[in-house]
Amino acid sequence: MEKSSILPWINTEYSYQLAKRMEQFRSHPELGYRPAGSKAEFATGEILREEMERIGLRDVHKDQICVDAWEFHKAELVWRRADGSVGLRSLLGGYQTTFQTDGPQEFGLVYVGKGTAADYEGKDVKGKLVLADINQRDEWWINFPVYQAYVRGAAALIAVQEGGFAEIQDEALNAQDIAGPAEAAAFSMSRSDAAVLKQALRETPELRVTLDADSTVTEKQRSYNIIGTIPGEDPTQMILLSAHYDSYFSGFQDDNTAVAMMFGIAKALIDSGYRPKKTIVIAALAAEEWGIVNTKYDWSTGAYQQVFQVRPEWQGRVVADFNFELPAHAHGPKDAVRSVYEYVHFLEQAVADIPVDPAAYPEGLEVHAPIQTMSDDFSMAIAGIPSMVNEFTDSSFMETHYHSQFDNEAYYHEPVYRFHHLLYGTLIQKFDQLILPPMDFSALFEAMNRSIDLRYAGLVGELGAELDAVTKEAAALGHAVYRWIASVNASGVTPSRAGECTEILMKAFRKAQDSFVRLDWQDTVLFPQQAVRQNLTHIKDAIRCLEESDARGALDAIYEIDNNCYAFQFDEEVFNYFTDYVFCQPKERLQWGAGRIVHHENLYQLVQKLKRKAEAGSVDFEEELRILNRVRKNQEECYKSDLEYMIRETNNIIQSLKQISAIADGKEC
Repeated sequence: MEKSSILPWINTEYSYQLAKRMEQFRSHPELGYRPAGSKAEFATGEILREEMERIGLRDVHKDQICVDAWEFHKAELVWRRADGSVGLRSLLGGYQTTFQTDGPQEFGLVYVGKGTAADYEGKDVKGKLVLADINQRDEWWINFPVYQAYVRGAAALIAVQEGGFAEIQDEALNAQDIAGPAEAAAFSMSRSDAAVLKQALRETPELRVTLDADSTVTEKQRSYNIIGTIPGEDPTQMILLSAHYDSYFSGFQDDNTAVAMMFGIAKALIDSGYRPKKTIVIAALAAEEWGIVNTKYDWSTGAYQQVFQVRPEWQGRVVADFNFELPAHAHGPKDAVRSVYEYVHFLEQAVADIPVDPAAYPEGLEVHAPIQTMSDDFSMAIAGIPSMVNEFTDSSFMETHYHSQFDNEAYYHEPVYRFHHLLYGTLIQKFDQLILPPMDFSALFEAMNRSIDLRYAGLVGELGAELDAVTKEAAALGHAVYRWIASVNASGVTPSRAGECTEILMKAFRKAQDSFVRLDWQDTVLFPQQAVRQNLTHIKDAIRCLEESDARGALDAIYEIDNNCYAFQFDEEVFNYFTDYVFCQPKERLQWGAGRIVHHENLYQLVQKLKRKAEAGSVDFEEELRILNRVRKNQEECYKSDLEYMIRETNNIIQSLKQISAIADGKEC
């Protein structure tokens, strides 16, 4: 059957009901939770495997992965008033840590503000529970106050979201990946319950409470990615659909509806009689929310292992991954597809003739780049699999409902869900009909060129100008190659060396991912030189402030350098722990983040000295200026090294593009 609209075959009621069926298995009887390696995750995977077979997918199987499993069965805190009456019975949410009480156990409970080092001064917390406010979006991640509590000897930390997440109601709980060791225990409490305890703590420094908890992390356990296919004419080329089936709470939007939409699209394609040219692979992935203990990069474990360890042969064969997240709720008036740079131009052309339902997105649809780290598509992309995801991060939903018990069907929007079925079902068909991967490297190199700040490149002579020139050359060549690719795809005639061209393009894409995708300490995707350039800006500001005897201004600037913001709030042991584990762990533990942060300046001691001098009103900063000038010189050398590296790697991509250009000009045009 030729490509045609799958709209008549789309059945969002089927997808909705499957999303609801996924909620039946839960680790916590009241709150839900379907975490990595848990019995609930396994049982849900079995449902999905059976459903794949029922709707007609072929080669249905389970790919085994190794995860650190988490079972969270209960956590209830009870506080009684002096007269013995119950003042609070609080159902707590969980984090991926180990804490078992074997029934109700009595603890002291102490309020520690935001859980920073200063908040512990004068407080005895050894063996006690500590209650702390947190805003993970605007201040720091959960691992820092949790490990700070652990270092000070607390039994566990109970986190209260004062903003950033779970803002929808004061009764909301929240869960995020812990990014720390399992023995540093943590739980989540609602703002309404915490208010009761805080009121009581105004009259006494400590309360006696009981906690009945069962949360266990067990390392090196099994989980499974569930795989099925719609066989294509060419088994060597694949299109991948992916979504994760682990969840916090009931996980209706995140990510039940995404998994169900993936099944719904596959079912529509099968029911319509569509016969693909490329093999379409459906992958329900485990362990996305969390899957490995004690690493900064502890999410997207199932996806990472699938393409790097279990099925590395997918690398170079999967020409497109469509990953889905939270697709049944409008995250704004305008929809977007987030993509790797290389597919931006094709997607902009492809979506132009797909009508957008105004009931779903009155302002239409656009394309964003690059891929971000919040979802499985990042692991796919860095494996050399060009990836896309429905945009889901730019909305208030992330601050209000995300990862809370209020992520449920009350916020289901059928027109959005239907449009996403149609949009991605149509895009899958468009990709399936292509002869060559529609890669336009000009988008990558134009973005790279915009990231170059010639003011800083001037620090190293002609390197900046050389990088400026070579990225412009690569962009022009990439655009010319894309024009030829587009003409081949439009013609429908397969060139004799199409396989060779595809192999060159896929290898060049993977090379670009390895060479140019870096992260900062907030997991933002950037080009290699950008982190150092940002550091140099702040270092120069700090030097200028100290030369003007402005210690507080210098501290504000230093706060922005690498991860030194944490040096202001936490013990040195905490700061060093979460710095060292980025550089001192094997690749298998760092997963998709391995090698993505290259340089680091540890300014913990400098921060402490400047804080003391600022408080004392000192104006003698000779020693601090020597330190900062030494740091500046080191960062300038790093910047020079980064520019040299980028020039070299860009030239490597240019050579690949010239190979394609030679084929196009000499034999295939």
